[in-house]
Amino acid sequence: MSQLVNYSTDGGVAILELSNPPANAYSYDMHRQLDDAILRARMDESVHVLLLRGAGERFFCAGADIAMLHGVTPEFKYYFCLHANETLCRLEQTPKLVIAALAGHCVGGGLEIALACDFRVARKGGGKVGLPEVALGVLPGTGGTQRLSRLLGKAKAIEMMVRGDNFSFEEAHALGVVSHLFEAEDYWPRLMEFAKSFCPPHKASRAVGRIKRAVQTGWEVPLETGLAFERELQQQLFTSEDAREGISAFVEKRKPNFKGR
Repeated sequence: MSQLVNYSTDGGVAILELSNPPANAYSYDMHRQLDDAILRARMDESVHVLLLRGAGERFFCAGADIAMLHGVTPEFKYYFCLHANETLCRLEQTPKLVIAALAGHCVGGGLEIALACDFRVARKGGGKVGLPEVALGVLPGTGGTQRLSRLLGKAKAIEMMVRGDNFSFEEAHALGVVSHLFEAEDYWPRLMEFAKSFCPPHKASRAVGRIKRAVQTGWEVPLETGLAFERELQQQLFTSEDAREGISAFVEKRKPNFKGR
């Protein structure tokens, strides 16, 4: 199996790079490697933030490898989509912040990957986003119908998907699909600075991760259940070194020095 997901770390940030030139289209093999990389970052106590990027500057990811899908059975397609969904749910439920770095086009399944991330940070003028699957006679089948509608609301998401239009990063930012836009000239340094701002000593990364978990898990359960889950996560944080440091720093009127523990 060729290397389709490159893994590296930089100052508490795990960088997961989708690498399948020219468009970084994904296959079952790529999702298996992405799944492994997510678990590797999840289990590494020195990693506080995950950052997903595409190799090169033209594409984040153009979605599924259509030529591959053309040549496989309907049963394989079903299990392929099922595993892709499981992988993105694992990404979404990992109690560490996840950032999608959109330096190039992010369409179809590529946008579905990005929608499973907590932030989508795009390079100004770098490309387009969209879910054009309707042009192939299918729907966005890796979480697109569900995550986009939760992000934008039902009517706007339905219109975007049934029209099959692609939007510039600037238009996507105005819609709320893209979280942040950075200038092209210093995109990567600013992106890494942004990612590291959620790592120790700047932030209590355990608290950041559990805020994410509280929202992701509690979003669609009854309020009473969500509040109970929130209390359990809060109790875990009360026993952490960072909570003791944060409370002490507040009382002593100094800047806290978090360690991610």
